Amino acid sequence: MRDLKNLSSGLIFLIFVSCGSTKAINPLNLLTGNAWALSSLKGQGLDLNQFSGGLPSLNFLDDGNLAGFSGCNNFSGTFMLEGSGLLLDPGAITKKMCPGRGEEEFISAMNQVKDLKISKDKLTLLDGTTELMSFVPKKD
Repeated sequence: MRDLKNLSSGLIFLIFVSCGSTKAINPLNLLTGNAWALSSLKGQGLDLNQFSGGLPSLNFLDDGNLAGFSGCNNFSGTFMLEGSGLLLDPGAITKKMCPGRGEEEFISAMNQVKDLKISKDKLTLLDGTTELMSFVPKKD
């Protein structure tokens, strides 16, 4: 009888805990909660020589605006998030001349983004199932 009582108490506790911890994670909150620094491009590690001014980054703003750095130039555009679908528009880009092809490849990949996977520590931008870029939270 005592074992049955302990089992019942344990089951009730598990049900209570599992019901209280099933909050859905809102991808928008994760996107806008971080500035994101590029960690891979087209499934490859980064050749920092291709980015003369530093690592590219993205900043998703609460109002659907997007700001960032392409590795040479700054940009200011928009994003649209719907479920796991994501569209990026880099918008206006400054026009400094930059050595290497890193910036061109980064902007090209941005224009191909259709989907995302996100957690607190990683943002992966995809074209269907193909990884285009991954990012980590930017350290100040």
